[in-house]
Amino acid sequence: MRQKLLSEGAKELSYEIREIVKKADQLKKIGLDISWENIGDPIQKNHKLPDWIKHIIADLVKQDDVYSYCPSKGILSTREFLAKQTNAMGGVQITPEDICFFNGLGDAIGKVYQFITETSRVIGPSPAYSTHSSAEAAHANHEPLTYRLDPENHWYPDLDDLYNKVKYNPNVVGILIINPDNPTGMVYPLETLKRIVEIAKEFKLFLIADEIYLNITYNGAKAHALAEIIDDVPGISMKGISKELPWPGSRCGWMEYYNRDKDEDFNKFCQALDNAKMIEVCSTKLPQLAIPKILGDARFKPYREQTNQNIGRRSKIIADILHTVPELTFNETFGAFYNTIIFRKDTLKSHQKMRIDNDQIRSLVESWVNSKDGSPSKNIQLDKRFVYYLLGAKGVCVVPISSFCSELQGFRVTLLEEDETILKRTFTAIRDGIVEYLAS
Repeated sequence: MRQKLLSEGAKELSYEIREIVKKADQLKKIGLDISWENIGDPIQKNHKLPDWIKHIIADLVKQDDVYSYCPSKGILSTREFLAKQTNAMGGVQITPEDICFFNGLGDAIGKVYQFITETSRVIGPSPAYSTHSSAEAAHANHEPLTYRLDPENHWYPDLDDLYNKVKYNPNVVGILIINPDNPTGMVYPLETLKRIVEIAKEFKLFLIADEIYLNITYNGAKAHALAEIIDDVPGISMKGISKELPWPGSRCGWMEYYNRDKDEDFNKFCQALDNAKMIEVCSTKLPQLAIPKILGDARFKPYREQTNQNIGRRSKIIADILHTVPELTFNETFGAFYNTIIFRKDTLKSHQKMRIDNDQIRSLVESWVNSKDGSPSKNIQLDKRFVYYLLGAKGVCVVPISSFCSELQGFRVTLLEEDETILKRTFTAIRDGIVEYLAS
């Protein structure tokens, strides 16, 4: 090319949650049945939407105006509905003009980091959700900047680590919260959230809260929204229907802007986000029209509560199976529908393996984890090596936690399988695979 084409930040773009599928598909072509524990799609894991929700969507499809453009910021009546819900929390108050729709939160996340100045940083939790960490790192042309979630303390944030990194890095302009958290399933305690608000206020930062799982909590937990506790700090809440409804294929999410009037620079930033959507004309219309009709229906709350209870029950089943392995650091989950399981320090070794009877599958897995001379590759993380063997030996596709911008070694699973017979079989296979692998 006449000039350099690819930006330096492009190398930071990675999404192991989907990358692992490429490996699994190679094994699937050989004939291996795969249990997909890599991605948070409830529909793929046998969740069935109630007929009443399908009927609402079907009725909307019959309306001619569904197929036209909508306002760039989103359907006004839907934004009015959502603003009313947020204002009912009793914290910060917003208007429909403080809400802007995007084509899923992936679109929203990309826009946020795109318009932050290149030298400014947003610090987020580690283990990190790849969409946030990759987008932030790509914009900064640098590796992600993170604060530690502590697996020895329920995956709660290490607030001293966060404070010091903010204090001694003047380029930090914002703090990211993912609540409930992906990939750990942790729900931020109220006092922790209040402390993060205090840190943001002290250093004149803004807050980003990815709250896509806000209404997915169970086993007695409650997630507190950013709107409840943000006080007068500028902030953005990211929400959507892909997980809560769930309708992941709708690609429908929105951002709520808090305290725009408290900081002119932040207000201009929000305006830039609105303008970016205006250039694209608008986001998907059908799901926007469905939101008030579904979320405002009296049947939705008990449906969501029952669905949450089911996830909570599955979390207990998984805990019963995996917490018996002493080499694991295992925390029960209370929100979202993931669990991150960590191997204790020095547990994983480069020589470990699982028995794979199929010669073709074994040869392929060994080509992923070994050097050309057959010795263990030094270029592969130990937890990724485990994940590849688990995939080949047990047919279970999980995601290595080192791919979530973490120095820890482990893997992430979902809590989504609706068929509990399959659920128990899958996690028993994971447990047995771990025991065999560590004993080899």
